[in-house]
Amino acid sequence: MDSVNNGFGNTSGMTRSMEGATGGTLPPGLTEEEAEELKLELSKVEDEIQTLRQVLSAKERHAGDIKRQLGISPLNEIKQNISKGWQDVQSSNAYVQSKDKLGQWNESITHSDFYLTASATLEDISRSDAYKKTQETLSQAGQMTSAALSTMGTAISQRIGTMRALPFNNTPRSSPSFRSLEERMGGLRK
Repeated sequence: MDSVNNGFGNTSGMTRSMEGATGGTLPPGLTEEEAEELKLELSKVEDEIQTLRQVLSAKERHAGDIKRQLGISPLNEIKQNISKGWQDVQSSNAYVQSKDKLGQWNESITHSDFYLTASATLEDISRSDAYKKTQETLSQAGQMTSAALSTMGTAISQRIGTMRALPFNNTPRSSPSFRSLEERMGGLRK
């Protein structure tokens, strides 16, 4: 099969298969001369289609060569297509209308009495002494927890280091538990 066909098959076979499909009889109202003319026209059209496929394939190869020479990669093309598609979406009527509608809703909500009251209440809360004290206490608790965990990690690492310094027969180094702990803690010392 010709590689330029792109899997569409041999078009002259289509004409032969049509002859076989009719079973040698002509459709009603069609003379033998008209059938021959139609077959000839079909053959010409199929040849033109084949030629156009070949030309298109050659043009696509040529375009690919030009793109490679210009340094345009398939990834760059995808990026450009996405960018153009996004620009098309942003300029579409549906997007513009939706954006306008959302802007109107936002304006309505932010100027509503409920929103203004809630916003003022949250602002009052954030200025209150209770809020400030709670925030300060939570911050200190976080710092203390962090320091405690750091100290504990250092102590564990030092203990393992001490165990490594002991002679082999004085430690349970050969036990699976110690080796497992040593492997896990080794990552913390680095």
